[in-house]
Amino acid sequence: MKLPPALLFALVAVLYIGTGMFQSWNTSLTILNMGLVSAIMALGLNMQWGFAGLFNVGVMGFVALGGLAAVLISMPPVPDAWAAGGARIWAAMALGAATVAGAAFAWQGMKPGRMRALVAFAILVVGFVLYRAAFDPARDAVEAVNPALEGYLGGLGLPVILAWPAGGLLAAGAAWLIGKTALGLRSDYLAIATLGIAEIIIAVMKNEDWLARGVKNVNGIPRPVPYEIDLQQSESFRGWASSFKLPPETASTLYVKLLYGCLFAAALVLIIVALQLALKSPWGRMMRAIRDNETAARAMGKDVTRRHLQVFILGSAICGMAGAMMTTLDGLLTPGTYQPLRFTFLIWVMVIVGGSGNNLGALLGGLLVWWLWIQVEPLGRLFMETLTWPLPDGSWLKDHLLDSVQHMRLLTMGIVLLLVLRFSPRGLIPER
Repeated sequence: MKLPPALLFALVAVLYIGTGMFQSWNTSLTILNMGLVSAIMALGLNMQWGFAGLFNVGVMGFVALGGLAAVLISMPPVPDAWAAGGARIWAAMALGAATVAGAAFAWQGMKPGRMRALVAFAILVVGFVLYRAAFDPARDAVEAVNPALEGYLGGLGLPVILAWPAGGLLAAGAAWLIGKTALGLRSDYLAIATLGIAEIIIAVMKNEDWLARGVKNVNGIPRPVPYEIDLQQSESFRGWASSFKLPPETASTLYVKLLYGCLFAAALVLIIVALQLALKSPWGRMMRAIRDNETAARAMGKDVTRRHLQVFILGSAICGMAGAMMTTLDGLLTPGTYQPLRFTFLIWVMVIVGGSGNNLGALLGGLLVWWLWIQVEPLGRLFMETLTWPLPDGSWLKDHLLDSVQHMRLLTMGIVLLLVLRFSPRGLIPER
């Protein structure tokens, strides 16, 4: 028997409320904020897989580009780095782009044959040599500027909220480049291509210190909400906190997390409304027709490749926005944390559990699976401690069971997937 969506969302709300009542509201709001961001990522993936059947395994690459956008938009520029070689770096990048464009122009403008291949190859080789000759000294000069704290060009110093749509645009641009080359592949090859490209994006972010400090990380990203210390020093806020009988420290933390939650919820509502309108439009019906029978859609005159490219770009843009929001929430960019387990596998579990092809299902899956991902380990430890309580201390069995708690997350995700696929193969809220 299928449970109505309203009841499923009510049960998820009970989980978050119970976390606040039995653990702390700070913990509950922390999980909720990241759950909202995860739900947005799930909506982006659901648009690609649920609407069009595109098997994208490169979610973490687009999320990372969104995080990079938060640095490039909100962090202040580093004047010394720009003076040392900033202009030369971008001139070298322009030279590299001109090289690629020149080779493409030669390939398209010349007649097929050996001469065309030689000319295009020569343009690429000469352009690459000139690019490296201009780029390498400029990069080294920038990275040598106070490397312990800076060593990169910085950003534009704009409000961090602008980084959210900028993250979507950056991810959309990368998706266009990927889609032009990879969307013609079969689904399994598309998955391999997107995963490989995502790893390339992460590798570039880790190694190009001039861009965003690489593995040294970028700290102190500006926030769209007040800082707790500023609230605690405000007399009006201290009076407001005392009216609720809360210490200023606790009240300021909860207030900041509530503000983040409101911002994320507003963005989530806008995205869901836009996706629902798109799903019910002729464009959405066409995308589902292409997904269900691509051959028949081609026979009806639909440009399947173009439509796949459209939905791939839009879904990636949503993931990029979510990546910028997550970096804003964390207040730092750490490329080393962009792991497939967190940003690909987990998002796919959210879509499958919630119900692919249904935006409400993706939202439910994001909130539910993220709560499970965070809470399973402490609850699993409590369960194991209760289970092994009769056993004597030092028992090999007790020690083994307690040490296995760290694997409860993966075990739980597997069990949840098996149960959903067995009793509700189309997800908790299946597509109509």
